[in-house]
Amino acid sequence: MRIDLSGKVVLVTGASRGIGRGLAVALAGAGAAVAVHCNSSRQAASDLARALGHGARAFQADLEHAQDCRSLFDEVTGHYGRLDVLVNNAGVAILAPLDAPTRVWAKAWERTMKVNLRATELLCRLALRHFIEQGGGRIINVASRAAFRGDTADYMAYAASKGGVVALTRSIARAFGKDNVCAFVVAPGFVRTDMAQDSIDAYGEEFVMNDLALKQLTEPKDLAPMVALLASGLADHATGATIDINAGSYVH
Repeated sequence: MRIDLSGKVVLVTGASRGIGRGLAVALAGAGAAVAVHCNSSRQAASDLARALGHGARAFQADLEHAQDCRSLFDEVTGHYGRLDVLVNNAGVAILAPLDAPTRVWAKAWERTMKVNLRATELLCRLALRHFIEQGGGRIINVASRAAFRGDTADYMAYAASKGGVVALTRSIARAFGKDNVCAFVVAPGFVRTDMAQDSIDAYGEEFVMNDLALKQLTEPKDLAPMVALLASGLADHATGATIDINAGSYVH
């Protein structure tokens, strides 16, 4: 089976590094034109876009702000004239200890929800309206195993935000399938990225590895083939499904 995304435009949020970068490389490798979103890493995103080819271009937006979400979507569709696949990958995992001052706790929860859940729903809403008008499209939302099994006490906000992403995605799949819109969740566990390194530093690599059924920690390239498959339309009858890619650390 060959996955061919030639002629498809894909927006990947948080694509300048980590999981998003791995997904962008795979999608472009299958022929897609990738809109490479970044927040502060504009140079890294621009360098990646040049390396990807196929019409890839970098787009900058701070997804904590609702207007930036709207501007990002408008800039991408304005540049390419269409969007075929939305990959909501950007996210934050902010340490929020139970004994933190209320101000610190509240700020961590607020930013987590804005970036991980509100930005995802805003971009999904914009994509849905666009997809319905153009005759279809696909949404792939990167959640987490934490949405199902929970997380540590310090990262309850992260788990809660990803649980919302799962419910949102399932609702989209059920409500808009007859509009030729499919929606999927990919749920990784720990992935060897800069963001995960904070947790590894906090809890130790042994804590992370003891959770796995495999000998190796998941890497961005391990998620990429599944996301390319979902983007291709070859797995549309899995709409609404969650695909666990977490080295067997959570199976449901």
